[in-house]
Amino acid sequence: MKPDFFDLETLREDYDIEFKSGEGKDGNGCLPKCIWETYSAMANTEGGLIFLGIKELKGKDFEFVGVKNYHKIIGDLWNVLNNAEKVSCNLLKNSDVESFEHQEVHLIRIRVPQANRKQRPVYINGNPLKGTFRRNNDGDYRCSEDIVKQMLGDQSNDTRDGVLIEGFGLDDINMTTFQVFRQHFVNRKPNHPFNDCNDQDFLRSIGGWGKNRDSKQESLTLAGLLMFGKLRSILDAVPNYIVDYQEFSRTPAENRWIDRITSDFTWSGNLYDFYRLAINKLYEGLKVPFLLSGDERIDDTPVHEALREALVNTIVHADYSGTCSILIVKRPDLFGFRNPGLLRVPLNEALRGGVSDCRNRNLQKMFQLIGLGEQAGSGVPKIYKNWDAQHWKKPELEERFESNQTVLVLRMTSLLPENVVAYLKETLGKTFEELDQLERIALVTAKAEGCV
Repeated sequence: MKPDFFDLETLREDYDIEFKSGEGKDGNGCLPKCIWETYSAMANTEGGLIFLGIKELKGKDFEFVGVKNYHKIIGDLWNVLNNAEKVSCNLLKNSDVESFEHQEVHLIRIRVPQANRKQRPVYINGNPLKGTFRRNNDGDYRCSEDIVKQMLGDQSNDTRDGVLIEGFGLDDINMTTFQVFRQHFVNRKPNHPFNDCNDQDFLRSIGGWGKNRDSKQESLTLAGLLMFGKLRSILDAVPNYIVDYQEFSRTPAENRWIDRITSDFTWSGNLYDFYRLAINKLYEGLKVPFLLSGDERIDDTPVHEALREALVNTIVHADYSGTCSILIVKRPDLFGFRNPGLLRVPLNEALRGGVSDCRNRNLQKMFQLIGLGEQAGSGVPKIYKNWDAQHWKKPELEERFESNQTVLVLRMTSLLPENVVAYLKETLGKTFEELDQLERIALVTAKAEGCV
């Protein structure tokens, strides 16, 4: 499809747009060598467009210089794309490359799609550690070895937490944590056959214990160690492991926390206890109306559900081979959730839901066994839906490619006039609280504007 000329005239180099002249040393046109760094960078980030025949000038201006011998340039492009010694993966289809005329010169547009996790890292010159790039602002940068290794790990493993941690056994488990989990499971599923298992068999049944089929040696899985382990044992196996909860009394102007939970050996340090401690901190002081089921008060509101889902998601999707911590932030105006590792599905698919590709499926299963965490990729849409029901600002889910992190921010910023909402709550009381979302919007609009 021919690009729209109006859009073309207003384009500027950006995160997902790159201009290259393609004039060549003699002015007769050639495929720029630097195009492959940009190809790798865009493929490993969110995709983008490369235009050949557009020369960037000072001050972000540009001119259409065109490319000569554009048929040959396109042929050279395909030859290199299909040369595994030069490019690790050809992501392009025929429709992704097109030539067209504009201002009496020939231009070439190349659409680079985002690589999926099994295709990443997309690298050049046969060396993933030296030839892997990502996009940052309007430039390409070489990825660190740690980032590349994390990409390779996501590429080859469907679940990261099933690996056996040889030499680690029941002595590395915090038994208090483990027994609390077992009791939680019993309370939820009193007739489940797992309740008749001894500790080791129970661990095996939930994905926390396994057997090496070759050596016949048995040990904890990574999931079992992370979920129930002693902190010293966890750090022996996962040296960069850190979980961190920080609570602030004010917005960033006063950047000092008033409450904190971190891996400091004052508590067990494992994931199950971190969840239990952090979720109660997140719930404290929530100023949201309770719900009614008949005459019965329901204290577990959609906001509680969204926070619970966000915390579990952060834990089960984290890349524990990474160097940054799991970080949970609570402020008067927002909640923040950060985990090492990018999404394993494209961002738009995560927002749409229905596709599940959890990095740590055993951890996910453990939480689901006690009623925590959604299945089939419905967690993120539920968070968005529940936040929207409060008429708060839309959640912000972001991948930070430069640091290999995923961040979710839930702001408690009302999209409805607060003075009008306060007036209606005071005037109508329970009646206002029982209205559904559309009814509330209609009533607030009518009060604020005098009509609907």
